This record gives sequence, structure tokens and C-alpha cells, in this order.
Amino acid sequence: MDQTTRPNDPDGNKRIRILAAWALMLLVSDVPDILSHHACGSVPVWLFWIKMGLIAVFALACPLVKSIRPLWQFAVVFLVFYVAIQTSAWVGDTSWWQGRFGGSEVSFTSGYVGIYIRDVGLALAVIATLWVLKRRRSEFFLVTGRLDAPIEPVRWLGIRAGESWRTFGWIIALIAGAGVAIPMALSARPTIETLSRAAPLLPAALLFAAVNAFTEEIYFRASFLSTLHELVGKQHALLITSVYFGLNHWLYGSPPGLVGFLMTGFLAWLLAKSMLETKGLLWPWFIHFVPDAVIFATYAILWVQR
Repeated sequence: MDQTTRPNDPDGNKRIRILAAWALMLLVSDVPDILSHHACGSVPVWLFWIKMGLIAVFALACPLVKSIRPLWQFAVVFLVFYVAIQTSAWVGDTSWWQGRFGGSEVSFTSGYVGIYIRDVGLALAVIATLWVLKRRRSEFFLVTGRLDAPIEPVRWLGIRAGESWRTFGWIIALIAGAGVAIPMALSARPTIETLSRAAPLLPAALLFAAVNAFTEEIYFRASFLSTLHELVGKQHALLITSVYFGLNHWLYGSPPGLVGFLMTGFLAWLLAKSMLETKGLLWPWFIHFVPDAVIFATYAILWVQR
């Protein structure tokens, strides 16, 4: 039975869970980083440790407070994610790692291999945690899903009743790719010579785009949705993961700031919607991969230009 409609679960508890999930997400998101950056011009290292402490306190409070008790899995996965982020950063800062994957002399391929070895490790930590908590891959969307699943109508997007993800998945992916292709082309301004020199890097760029799309769908989407949507409802689960993803691109996105937040947050909402409605990973991964392919191809061009 859907946990949001259990007879012994009064509506008041659901409202408290919604508020608690939103509060935790915002407190440990990039909101404190954004405020610190605008106030002081930098983000202190200790801020990340404060966030980890808040998640740990929330996780410990869940068994003690009845109204938020069902959120314990959300808190545990969130904490594992942050511990994995810190562990990845430690590994990346070691002299051994920097000697192999860092420095200005490292090639385009080697530099990104170093990044994505650690990123895959992060995703695997989240997957292992979800597997222990959920027992079945389908419970955290690590399956193909139903590719022709019906899409819930969204009037303002022109999505009507009876439409399917088999059609809209392609449409959204192509629009997302085109949406990033224009600003990327303007930033790189490639010449024929540059394109020919960057062409050998294209297979690596596509591989990195595929890996990035997979890992981010695991720890930004599957982790949130599998532990939240039955407890706070579909719409809040979609918004919580989308706002978190958008905030993650406020300071470090391309473009940064409000525009980057809105662009990536909206894409995240569509990705999360596809994951929930198809009950799988393939459509959100593919929709995510297409714009990432454009972005990483542009990175290859910029690397050649440099």
C-alpha cells in the first residue's frame, strides 16, 4: 500500500514529513554555499562538515520522532552520498592520484578518466546502500523500465492525455540537446581545423557523457525518488530532487546563477518525471546523455583550442 495513504498515518504526519524533507534538502544543498559566496566571496571548507552533521542528526532523530520516522532511509542514503563525496575528494587530493590524473600536462582522456573513476565509486556507494535498504533493483529504478509508459498530462508543456514516453522521450532529449548546443557553440566558436583536431576525442567525450548521465541519475534522482515519493507524494518528490539538482548548478553550472538553476532544475524535473512514470532508468539516462554529449564534445573542442 502507498505509504502516503496508510489509515494509521494521519495527514498531519505527512505534512510534517514534507516539511522535514524540504528543510533537510535545503539546509544541506548549495543554498548555504550560495549565501556564503555572495557574502564573503568564498565557500568555507567547514560548511560541508556542518551539512554532514545535520544529515547525521536527522538520521538519528528519525527513529525517535514518529512523524518523521519513515524518512530514515532518505536520511541514510543522503548521508552515504555525502560521505562518499568527501571520500572522493580525499582520494582526488592525494599526491598519488594527482600524479596520474592531475596537473596541466594530463591529456583530455586521462583527466576525465580520473574524475569518473571516483564518480562511479560514488554512484556505487549509493547503489549498494539502496540495494541493502530496498532489496530489489526495481525498487530504486535500476532497471530499464517501461519505455512506452503513458506520460501524465502537463497542459503548459502541451502534453495531453494518451501520450507516451516512447514519443516524448525522444522529443525531450532532442530539445535538451539543442538547448545546450547553441550556447556551447557560441562559447567554443569552433573552426574546421579545430573540429578535425577534436574528432579523435569524440569517442571519449561520448563515453564520459554516458557515464556522467548514469552516475547523476543514480545519486541525484534514483536515491531521492526511491526514498521519498511514497512518503511525500509524487509532486513534492519531483520538486525536491529538481530544486536540489538546480541549486547544485548555481555556482558551478554553465551558465551559473539563476539561469543555470532554472535550466538544470527544469531538466531535472523532466528526468525525475520520466523515472517515476516509466519506473526505470533508461529514459532519464538517455534524455540526460544527449545534452551531456553536446557538452563533453564542446569540452573536447575547448581542450584542443587550449
